[in-house]
Amino acid sequence: MSEKWTAEDIPDQSGRTVVVTGANSGLGLATASALAAAGANVVMACRNTAKADAGAAAIRDRHGDASVVVETLDLADLASVRGFAERFAANYGSLDLLVNNAGVMASPRRLTKDGFELQLGTNHLGHFALTGLLLGQMQGRDDARVVTVSSTAHKLGRINFDNLQGERRYFRWFAYCQSKLANVLFMAELERRLRTAGSAVKSLAAHPGYADTNLQTAAPPAIDRAIFAVSNRLLAQNSEMGALPQLYAATRPNLDGGLFIGPDGFEEQRGYPKVVGVARRGRDEATAARLWEVSEELTGVSFGLGA
Repeated sequence: MSEKWTAEDIPDQSGRTVVVTGANSGLGLATASALAAAGANVVMACRNTAKADAGAAAIRDRHGDASVVVETLDLADLASVRGFAERFAANYGSLDLLVNNAGVMASPRRLTKDGFELQLGTNHLGHFALTGLLLGQMQGRDDARVVTVSSTAHKLGRINFDNLQGERRYFRWFAYCQSKLANVLFMAELERRLRTAGSAVKSLAAHPGYADTNLQTAAPPAIDRAIFAVSNRLLAQNSEMGALPQLYAATRPNLDGGLFIGPDGFEEQRGYPKVVGVARRGRDEATAARLWEVSEELTGVSFGLGA
């Protein structure tokens, strides 16, 4: 049974510096708000800085002493990712927690600035590059963690190396599931490489179950948005509940790296956070290692952790 862990159980985060991607709304905003309320210095790394500024203002209104800063980050543009990492190193110097939260879902085939399929490029490759560029700032920090947000959709994913970018054929939901499987494989491979390198940084993953956020309405075609508008109202839990698994992965004391956290309810769709299982393809170490190598080649970012 779950322990019914909530945001009220987050330990004191005073003195810890946190980066949350996609923190302008939904799960990211709920995560940033909870961490700021616990005393963390939160960097809201967002493409839409106008919405992020409004979100930061709302956090300050709710938690008067909250430390929140908005920084520009477009994960679909590697130049933006590098620029963010350079500014972070210059302005902050050290990082205790990185929450790879931002994402797009089921969009028509589009390309990032660097020519990657949008869902793989944003959900996986952008976060892969960001993590690699920030990892040096995390080394030596007490209980430093990388938390990558995936989905139950990873269970339906397959990494198609022969059609990774959807150039030969493309179905938006297959591409989304592939990107979410890539998140889980990245988490696990990063954890293995960190342990081999003797690093104290931990890599974990989480998924929100079915949460009502703008992820379902921002990118999918109109017919999908209409369906989600109804199902979100009837079936989904709110963003605050959906954010609990990633908050648990980010702050629960004495967690091991390599864990996957999700809701404790039926089919992991809603509820309180607990350790959940990863689908068989998400445990394939050979695929994870190959995806890592391909990701390094595509992004030009090397972690320096060895194999």
